[in-house]
Amino acid sequence: MQIGMVGLGRMGSGMTLRLLGGGHEVVVHDLSRDAMVAVAEQGARPAGSLAELVGTLAPPRVVWIMIPAAVTASTIAAASDLLEPGDVLVDGGNSRYVDSVARGEALAQRGIGFVDAGTSGGVWGLEQGYCMMVGGAQDAIVKVAPALTTLAPPDGWAHVGVVGAGHYTKMVHNGVEYALMQAYAEGFDLLVGGPFDLDPGQIAEVWRHGSVVRSWLLDLAARALIADPKLEKLSGYVEDSGEGRWTLETAIEHAIPAPTIAAALFTRFSSRANEPFGNRMLAALRNQFGGHAVHSQPAAMTEGEREDL
Repeated sequence: MQIGMVGLGRMGSGMTLRLLGGGHEVVVHDLSRDAMVAVAEQGARPAGSLAELVGTLAPPRVVWIMIPAAVTASTIAAASDLLEPGDVLVDGGNSRYVDSVARGEALAQRGIGFVDAGTSGGVWGLEQGYCMMVGGAQDAIVKVAPALTTLAPPDGWAHVGVVGAGHYTKMVHNGVEYALMQAYAEGFDLLVGGPFDLDPGQIAEVWRHGSVVRSWLLDLAARALIADPKLEKLSGYVEDSGEGRWTLETAIEHAIPAPTIAAALFTRFSSRANEPFGNRMLAALRNQFGGHAVHSQPAAMTEGEREDL
């Protein structure tokens, strides 16, 4: 099939190459000329603007966007002015599901189909395929299905419901991912900090074979430990993409308990603080009620002491 791809970051470029490898004709647009040149060398057709991309595609068009959330709304608005009834717009980014519902309704008023495609697979998707959780009307899904079949591994995509259902499913997927990653992090912390001299890389590797905790995340943990056995090249600062927050907000809204996901998200927050005030308050309270010892902050060095270093 013919498809337009807007956004050639790590995900968009990999998806473009996988589509090309599957025999599809892909017209691409990105603000980075280098990104377009890289995929054009593999057979993609570059377009200098969104308008050129839409004009190049034969109707009924399928335009897939893989762009940051900050520019998704403006890009969809621009595309909606260019597309025609019968065309389909696919949002494969990490958009909030409530936004996708509203965008789908607005596009439907123009006769334009909308598919929200929750996409998982990261940088490995080009080689192994992308897991695709898609929401939308059946007629829109049918138009996009050939691309989905190429992008996903066998049995790796599903039409999960109406518009919004795809991004909702991906949001929950990411919440589960937070919790799984936190469980591995705590387990390996216990291995390294416990009473035995254990090799976490060796244990990650043996767990990969037959263990009930084996998973792709464990495969990645083993890979990371091979490259850096003590993870000395990394800081402990852990960012979040926002979907964990959306998951918890939804859980609160619907009174659905999600304590493990909440703890995982809050642990990421705490990773970004250097000696957080809350921890110092805990130490102060223990000292006040029980006389427990406290550790003082190192005194600030004088200019001369810094020079001695």
